[in-house]
Amino acid sequence: MNVYHASLKEAQADPRVMATQGNSPFERIDWLALLAEHCLNPAEARVSVAVDGSRVAALPWRMTSNGIEALANWYNFFVRSIGDTALLSEIARNLPAGRAMFAPMPLDDAQMLAGAMRGAGWIVLTEPCDANHVLPVNGRSFGEYWAARPGALRETVRRKGRKGEVSLRVVTEFSQADWEAYETIYRLSWKPEEGSPDFLRHWAEMDGADGRLRLGIAEIAGEPVAAQFWTVEGGTAFIHKLAHDERYRKQSPGTLLTAAMFEHVIDRDRVDLVDFGTGDDAYKRDWMEHVRTRWRVRAWRPGAVRHWPSLARALTRQALQPLVSGKSDG
Repeated sequence: MNVYHASLKEAQADPRVMATQGNSPFERIDWLALLAEHCLNPAEARVSVAVDGSRVAALPWRMTSNGIEALANWYNFFVRSIGDTALLSEIARNLPAGRAMFAPMPLDDAQMLAGAMRGAGWIVLTEPCDANHVLPVNGRSFGEYWAARPGALRETVRRKGRKGEVSLRVVTEFSQADWEAYETIYRLSWKPEEGSPDFLRHWAEMDGADGRLRLGIAEIAGEPVAAQFWTVEGGTAFIHKLAHDERYRKQSPGTLLTAAMFEHVIDRDRVDLVDFGTGDDAYKRDWMEHVRTRWRVRAWRPGAVRHWPSLARALTRQALQPLVSGKSDG
């Protein structure tokens, strides 16, 4: 078995790695490279690769002053290894650090990584770190899904939609004009300052070129007043960004646009799942039907003396606050 650590450019040049990519932005090397370029330090970004015959596994990470961390920030809905998880132990054995942390992870992925790291001699702790609201479509039409929404939400869409003040459109190709409208609306919204507008624009361009972009625009009297950035990939619609102009809140353009976006991905794209990302925001419960726990995996090499204080603190916290059982699926 061969194990090596590559830069993102080296990983992109290896066809074996590129063939292992998953069905979400967060499992694609091109997306991770874009994230590293605009939001992280590209010099810290690495991909550990294990190859055993035709089997390949890859684990993206970055080297920081605290050791290894997931190649991720707030734009990631989750992180996970890519490819054959049976090779994770070899990757864990060869990681070049005394401390590591990966989050947020789906439960199954966290359990597999934790098991692999324990098998490679690491001391490992897992803990819940976030919530993920999703909608399993289960073959329903939008009409069937909509009939199950809360009455107040359906009534808002009925009343505000009947007035005809708000026009809605969903575009699947990137255009500079549409993206400028999105950025303008975002600046006028209640949202905090965007972490990396350049990253989002390049991401939208990339996914627009590959048919994955779903950009919703709501207008009143020809003026954009709400916008949403979604992508569709691998049977899942990912909801990345929502924004509306607070001056038009009474017309509920954001709510009307969200309903239109759900209708598009359910009836036209025929997705199996809609993923609202991380965060336990109350408004997500009106639209989604299931909450999954996201997990953090932390690990220490027993011989890494300089990391013993952090290990001791983590073990103490775990003893004082028993971990929540992993009953929610990941």
